[in-house]
This record gives sequence, C-alpha cells and structure tokens, in this order.
Amino acid sequence: MAAAAVASALVAAPAVSAAPAGPASIAWGACTDPTLIGAGAECGYLGVPLDYRRPGGEQIQLAVSRVKHKVPDAQYQGVMLTNPGGPGGSGLLLATRGPRVPNHAGDAYDWIGFDPRGVGSSKPALSCDPNYMDYNRPQYVPFTPQLEKTWLDRSKGYAEACAKNNSRALLENMKTTDTVQDMDSIRKALGQRQLNFYGYSYGTYLGQVYGSLYPQNVRRMVLDSTVDPRGVWYGDNLNQDIAFDKNILIWFGWVAQHDDVYHLGKTQAAVQRVVNEQLLKAQFNPAGGVIGPDEILDVIQQASYYQLRWTLLGDALSRFVNKGDWQNWKTLFEAFGGRGDDNGYAVYLAVQCTDVQWPQSWNQWKRDNWKTFAKAPYFTWQNAWFNAPCLYWPAKAGKPAKVDGRGVQSVLMIDETLDAATPFEGSLEIRSRFPGASLIAEPGGTSHAITPRGNACVDTKIADYLATGALPARKPGRTADVECAPLPQPTP
Repeated sequence: MAAAAVASALVAAPAVSAAPAGPASIAWGACTDPTLIGAGAECGYLGVPLDYRRPGGEQIQLAVSRVKHKVPDAQYQGVMLTNPGGPGGSGLLLATRGPRVPNHAGDAYDWIGFDPRGVGSSKPALSCDPNYMDYNRPQYVPFTPQLEKTWLDRSKGYAEACAKNNSRALLENMKTTDTVQDMDSIRKALGQRQLNFYGYSYGTYLGQVYGSLYPQNVRRMVLDSTVDPRGVWYGDNLNQDIAFDKNILIWFGWVAQHDDVYHLGKTQAAVQRVVNEQLLKAQFNPAGGVIGPDEILDVIQQASYYQLRWTLLGDALSRFVNKGDWQNWKTLFEAFGGRGDDNGYAVYLAVQCTDVQWPQSWNQWKRDNWKTFAKAPYFTWQNAWFNAPCLYWPAKAGKPAKVDGRGVQSVLMIDETLDAATPFEGSLEIRSRFPGASLIAEPGGTSHAITPRGNACVDTKIADYLATGALPARKPGRTADVECAPLPQPTP
C-alpha cells in the first residue's frame, strides 16, 4: 500500500498545451506553496505526450519545481530529480531536500521535484470518489459472507467511479513506464545529458526501470527503501502484510517499556491485549460514533512505517484507551487516511492495477489473504481491500519492464532491515541486478524511506556520494556492503 505521500503543493506558471516540435521547455514562474517559496524555488509546467506512442497527440501537464544550485557554475553537478513514492505521492516539496544533505553536498545540484502524471498539481489530476476513505466503512476482516460481499461491491464501485470520472486515455497511460518516459522528458526539457535521481519507496522502482530503459542517461542514483521487482505488485503487497505486523508488535513492546508514560501494560502481550480489546469494542460500538476498528488500524499502522511517529501514536493510544479521547484519534485518522481527497489513492491504483495483471480470480485473493492473515492478523485484510479495485480496474494491464541494471554505473542504496513497506529482501535483489550499486543496511531499523534524517553514519555516506561519487566497496555475496546503526528508538 501507498507510503505516506508528501503533501501536494500548487504551482503558478503558464501551462504548456500545444504539442512541442522539439524537446519542450518549462516556463518557470513563482510557486504558491509557502515551503517552496521559503526555499527560493521556481515552479512551472511541462507538456508531455499523454501517450508516448503518439508524441504529436494529446498533451498533459506535469507540475515541476526547482531549487537551483548554490555553488559556482564550475562546481555544478547537474540536476537531481526526486520522487517520494506511492505511487501517488506529490513530489514538488522534494525540491527543498538539498540542504538536508550534510557538508553542503546537496548545494552542487539543481533539486527537481515533480508531481507525476495524474498527481496533485499536474493536469489532469485523477480523482474517483473523494470520500471513499470515510468513516462509513465495514470492518476489514470479512468474517461473514455479507462483509466480503460489501467490500467487493465497494471495490467494484470505486473502480467504476474511476472509469466514469477520468478520461479512459489517461487511465490507459498511467504505468510506471509512462512516468519513466516523463522523467526522461524532464531531463530533456532541462537540457541535461544525464540525470541524477533520488527515489524513495515506489520511487526506487521508477529508478530501477529508468536505469533499465535509459542506462546511459543515469549519472548517480540514490535509492532509499527499495521495491522488490519480483513481486510487482500482488506478491509485494502480501509480503508487506507480514512485515507490517512484525513492526506493530515491536511498537507494542516499546509502548510497554514506557508504561510509566502510557499506562497500557508492562509487556508487549499486555499492550497487544489492550489494542485487541479496543478493536473488538469498536466493532460493536464505534468511539464517538466514528472510530471503528478500521480507523484504529489505519492510525496505528503509522507506527509500522516510521519510528519518528511512535511517541505521537503512543500518546494518542494512551489518551484513547485511558481517557476516551476519540476526537484526537479522529484528527489523526483524517491527517493520515486521505479522507476527502482520494487523488493519491486513485493514482496508486491506476499505476499498480495496470503495471501488471493482478490475479483475476477472487478465490485466489481470498485464499492467499486468509493464509497471510493467519501470520499477520492486523493489516492483511486492510491491504487486501486497499488493492481490491484492481479486480475490476477499467484500464488494460501491461507487462512490467524487465529490471536489469547492468548498464548503470553508480547507485547508492539505503535500507533499514525491518522496513515493512519495502522489505529488505528487495534491496538485496536490486543490489544483485545492479553491479554498480552499493547497499547501506541499518540492522534492526523499522523505518521506511526517511533519509537524510540526522543519522550521521548514513548521511555522511550520502554526502560523500553526492560530492564525489564515492561508494562503499562492494562485498562478495548477497549482502549489504556496509552497516550503520539505525537511529535510537525515541524516548517519550
């Protein structure tokens, strides 16, 4: 399922609508987002073909942002294109990421953010049913045939709304390979012979496919939390479920260690029991009439993604259980859950459902998800229903690009070994397919796609790489090349 998306940022700039004769250019203007304005960014639109097989046909517009290099031109190292993942994440704010890299190593690049096709400020933006992730959802675990039918009907209804509210042509051209071609269009529009790229989560898959299709156009690439191309996308989602459940148990254990603060139990099992009781209670009597088991799971799942949210979520759970504070929980659900805005979710499905054909038999889904549920009872069915519109998706599926990184000279990979959204095995697989890649592992870390984030061991290696191209030496075998301790677990 989609990693948390960077917030969308509107741009103000002339639109490009006519089909370009040569490489199109970006008409840069002022940004409207305060973060981008504060960073001195420029914003604009780039017209690209809706369908690259018809380059002279209909154009769509990609929203693009840029924070220019801060070094003399003689020390300039080119553009750093970025992507936050999803699929469906807005990437405009990533143009501001340069100053986070230590030793001013980011200053030598133009940092480029963009909203991929269909996302955020790009035009047209996808939306199917903005209130789909609202409070009126049945519980995720389909213990009765009626619950199962209700969810299948909802999933079908969402897919039908996508067909009704968006152009068929756009839905047919939302694959990873389309966005990869857009990335190359951005490179050309910026007048660059090669790209540097910094991708997170699903963004690492964009990097893999870009490097496979355009190896000669890659200068340097940083991949944080790498997708396993062998499971795109059905198998990867089942693998996620097990990893998310492992991480939530680690968080329960951390909450128990701080029982003096949270008062939810002194052992992992005691905290787990409290959560299970809340899930059961909310099934029959939603807190405040709105917080049912789905809303509880959607919020606590953030603890499986990011340790930096552990204290916020520990506090929220303590207040919910011990003081009946469901209003704060409601606020968190609305912040995390995409309520009232389904753009990220619509794009997520538009990409994942058409990159590759998902199993078309519900019986297979049912069998695989109940089997996974036996090992991972918290998030399996949440994730199954998140993806279930793929059963009914209105656009035809293609075949994923073959990921082969032998032509790419230089890649730095980073991954925490208990990352749940993109399990560590994906990083080992891509390292084996990219002989020019080196992998930094953070053993025991459970966070997903957050560099550079103040871990000196990791961040200085990223800085060295961006400054000089220096990579940790490759070790033989299927292993990481260097290890850095993850950031310490937070203290409440």
